[in-house]
Amino acid sequence: MSLIRRRKGSEPEKGQSENSEPKIQKKEGEEEEEREDDDDNGKNKKYKKNKNEVDLLKKKKSNKWSCVDSCCWFVGCICTLWWFLLFMYNVMPASFPQYVTEAITGPMPDPPGLKLKKEGLSAKHPVVFVPGIVTGGLELWEGHQCAEGLFRKRLWGGTFGEVYKRLGVVIRKFVLGICPGPSCWVEHMSLDNETGLDPPGIRVRPVSGLVAADYFAAGYFVWAVLIANLARIGYEEKTMYMAAYDWRISFQNTEVRDQTLSRIKSNIELMVATNGGNKAVIIPHSMGVLYFLHFMKWVEAPAPLGGGGGPDWCSKYIKAVVNIGGPFLGVPKAIAGLFSSEARDIAVARAIAPGFLDNDMFRLQTLQHVMKMTRTWDSTMSMIPKGGDTIWGGLDWSPEEACRLNIKRQSSGEYTQLTDEETNKTHVNYGRLISFGRDVAEADSSKIDIVEFRDAIKGPNIANTTCRDVWTEYHDMGLGGVRAIADHKVYTAGSIIDLLQFVAPKMMERGGAHFSYGVADNLDDPKYEHYKYWSNPLETKLPNAPDMEIFSLYGVGLPTERAYIYKLSPFAECYIPFEIDPTADGGAEVSCLNDGVYTVDGDETVPVLSSGFMCAKGWRGKTRFNPSGIKTYVREYDHSPPANLLEGRGTQSGAHVDIMGNFALIEDVMRVAAGAKGEELGGDRVYSDIFKWSDRIKLPL
Repeated sequence: MSLIRRRKGSEPEKGQSENSEPKIQKKEGEEEEEREDDDDNGKNKKYKKNKNEVDLLKKKKSNKWSCVDSCCWFVGCICTLWWFLLFMYNVMPASFPQYVTEAITGPMPDPPGLKLKKEGLSAKHPVVFVPGIVTGGLELWEGHQCAEGLFRKRLWGGTFGEVYKRLGVVIRKFVLGICPGPSCWVEHMSLDNETGLDPPGIRVRPVSGLVAADYFAAGYFVWAVLIANLARIGYEEKTMYMAAYDWRISFQNTEVRDQTLSRIKSNIELMVATNGGNKAVIIPHSMGVLYFLHFMKWVEAPAPLGGGGGPDWCSKYIKAVVNIGGPFLGVPKAIAGLFSSEARDIAVARAIAPGFLDNDMFRLQTLQHVMKMTRTWDSTMSMIPKGGDTIWGGLDWSPEEACRLNIKRQSSGEYTQLTDEETNKTHVNYGRLISFGRDVAEADSSKIDIVEFRDAIKGPNIANTTCRDVWTEYHDMGLGGVRAIADHKVYTAGSIIDLLQFVAPKMMERGGAHFSYGVADNLDDPKYEHYKYWSNPLETKLPNAPDMEIFSLYGVGLPTERAYIYKLSPFAECYIPFEIDPTADGGAEVSCLNDGVYTVDGDETVPVLSSGFMCAKGWRGKTRFNPSGIKTYVREYDHSPPANLLEGRGTQSGAHVDIMGNFALIEDVMRVAAGAKGEELGGDRVYSDIFKWSDRIKLPL
């Protein structure tokens, strides 16, 4: 075919009809586009489009609104609104929410600090705060090129100002084309997979001082409310000490790398010496409870493994240990985290948006990165359930025994507890911490065909070389290992350790050198002098300090994860092969089964059994775990949600972190710090069935 060109104003070509559609005349300098096609008769047709018309069509096309545009605008509006509200929250006078709340609901009760100040209480015993996992701030001291400009900026936690500082660095690097993305952050928050310490060229260290854990993020308090109330009765920085530590590494390694245990010992001795000899009150929270258990054995032990303080150090320097939300016996939630990087909220998110968290678009693969990072944090292994089937139950029994939906009803303006007849009671095999399928979770144990997995042959690999950036130990386990795990069908606390050793041998090899999960037969055996046993209350003795008191303060009334129903993931190659089955739901029949998770009474993170057993039975009176007869007390705080949004996270919350703002708990802590003993607080205060559950546990004492 030939291209026919015509000059401006030329006559029609031969054979062209006078009635033909007229050509569009173009001004001088304009370009034309001609396209020629063959019609059915073999005749050629010419099409011309004016450049202006082409531009107009392109413009109309570009103005079409796509779904991506809508999503981007929506996300942008949400982010802008969030930043604006966050800014307004921080510039708002502290008393403003109180004024509005009082106008709506009436006068608010006095904060505990103000109330106790009116009663004449004042600072007496120096206090030491021991933060838990996640809540302590971490800052960068040395990093790779992608983190340049973040020296001494927080990589974890931080205030409103710190968020803006980090954001400024990220924006500046983005403009320069060196954006520190998520992979850079994961790289710097991870530890060396062989040593459990710093990777080469990276140093991330805990923030020091009270600011280390007063707020986890802008507006999200941890210790801030307690610190502020203590200040009202005369406490200040010289009488308060935040025992900050790197919560990622094993307890003993905090001393090896940072000498943290030695610093805690020296600071306690200094505070007691400079406060008239008044002993210290220690206030650990969450994993900090286990960390301080380790400290109490370390400080007594001779050097070089211990602090060389001698057997009477705790008796000399500690008045009371007031544990808040303590996972003394571990938490089932840690199993799900180590096994599949999940919890109930992740399972729900997966059900809402299947595949999103595992999406490899832009190489995000969220859960794989989380697993790769958290499996280098040796401290997480301290939270694995301790005591095996003796404590947590087996295939056919568990201390909690029945699923109880503790509902509250409101009558005459007051909350009252429902009677046993009114609550939903259904037998649940809580001892089966992991079951593959709801039918397995509910079947009689004699009908479950369990296939041994420990000697299964691993392989072939289920991942290809493109997954190397999110390579986990599952990829080395192969299809044979994955099938063996699923074919075993059910796991109790006794077999969970073997399961984790099979799916994550490198992680458990490191963890096995620092933590233990059994029950001691003979505590006088010299092997229990090793530091791996010091954070397990079932494999160590309390110090010889008969005048010291131990409190267990924790929330109740909230559904708390206890056991899981799993399924094989439909994904292959780069994905985690197991996931919680969110379709497993008990409905009205089994009210404690939701989204593949069986729940019991607790504080949303730690079940009552873990928080309360040691003070309710294991240490109660003179036992082999408490030979000097240290007095122990259980103080529970029944959860009540905030009355309105302006009340924030509530002053009667029993949730694991929000309880740090619970007025009743703060008052109890302050009274102990001001000199009160457990009996003066009223002794035990219990809402749950912790004493009944403890009696079902047949543990020689």
